Amino acid sequence: MRTIVVGTRQSALALTQTGQVIAQLEAICEREGLPFRFEVRKIVTKGDRILDVTLSKVGGKGLFVKEIEQSLFDQESDIAVHSMKDMPWELPEGLVVGAIPQRVDPRDSLIMRTGESLADLPHGAKVGTSSLRRGCQLQAYRPDLQIEPLRGNIDTRLKKLETEGFDAIVLAAAGLQRMGWEDKITSYIDENISVPAVGQGALGIQCRAEDEEVRALLERLHDANTAQAVQAERAFLGRLNGGCQIPIGAYATLSEATGMLTLTGLVGSADGKTILKETMQGEHPEKLGLAVAERLIEQGADRILSELRG
Repeated sequence: MRTIVVGTRQSALALTQTGQVIAQLEAICEREGLPFRFEVRKIVTKGDRILDVTLSKVGGKGLFVKEIEQSLFDQESDIAVHSMKDMPWELPEGLVVGAIPQRVDPRDSLIMRTGESLADLPHGAKVGTSSLRRGCQLQAYRPDLQIEPLRGNIDTRLKKLETEGFDAIVLAAAGLQRMGWEDKITSYIDENISVPAVGQGALGIQCRAEDEEVRALLERLHDANTAQAVQAERAFLGRLNGGCQIPIGAYATLSEATGMLTLTGLVGSADGKTILKETMQGEHPEKLGLAVAERLIEQGADRILSELRG
């Protein structure tokens, strides 16, 4: 029996979603009589080590994946479970995403001390998020809001809502749902107000390209509809040479009835005073992602991004 070592970050959320993936794989193995067992390997990434500054100031791509990818290359791990939104658009040669399971809720969510929605926040309310994407869109919608940095694991951020004087904090709905903490969500932020991060709500299961045995196993977890939507979003991100530290959002949906993808892409200035947004439809994920990116580049997206990169 082969032991498949699963590399993951060691946060509570990362371990929870890794456990959920392993449970699905174990069920497949039991049902089909496959000779695999699974073992978790916890890995600390650069993004986990640097908690005193915002990600936009750390710079670089793959802050939450590089060390895990290295463990795959070093054959210390056989598969890696990532949040798709943490993965750079360009994958290192020799590694593949063997499966993108069915996506859960892609929206951002608001956790408030009082009130029931974004509209209920008082004038000048202090809102915690270190995501430039979230911050710029919230400021575009409510210029009066005071956006303040908020780093740390999901449980740490929830504690900071109480201890650091925030009126509200913004977190991905998917993470709270996976943790079983959906009851902590005050309200969901409509995708028209806050376009989600590329791949938000989806997981990417990575492995070595040469490991055909593992790739065959992971194929059983793959959701083709989710993968098409994420591919369109990642093509958009790639054309803009973006990472998770700059204000870029993209969200695609697939109509099973027509086979058409609808993709909304967004680029914003950090202060929210300039928001470029475009929605287009198409059948080919990569072409659609590139087309939406080109439309925003025509409107000045590359100038905004180059200024942010300094």
